[in-house]
Amino acid sequence: MKDVADAILADILGKTSVRDPREICRKQLQNLKQDDHNAYRKALAYYEETLLPEITQNDKDCLVAWQKYGCFVANLRDPGSPVEIDTSGNLHDHNDPTPMDRMVLHMPDITSHRALPITLPLEMSEAQAATYDLLVKGAHQLNKQI
Repeated sequence: MKDVADAILADILGKTSVRDPREICRKQLQNLKQDDHNAYRKALAYYEETLLPEITQNDKDCLVAWQKYGCFVANLRDPGSPVEIDTSGNLHDHNDPTPMDRMVLHMPDITSHRALPITLPLEMSEAQAATYDLLVKGAHQLNKQI
């Protein structure tokens, strides 16, 4: 089932301008594995029992399924809610499906915690990059290159 889901995702990524969500999720899973083994097991169970079947049964919603999984993993790590950032840097409520040019960030309920990336466009606008640098990286200087 994993190979089929990977093939579906690869096909969709070849036609869109979204970064591979597996890379983003892997980083979150590595942190979960180190910090909270029980939450890590829940994330793996969701992957096997929910994500893979959802993708293989309805390939049109593959990116939506990955976003839901990314939100689930981020919420296990740091409870909060997802938001969308458009190319102008404006914040929007998260709705499925997310427009391809928007990035989705998980904003923790504890406002002193950093945001966690869920979905990123292949090329972020300057406003998105500045938002990412500030909220995800905690940078106080803007990065001139992405």
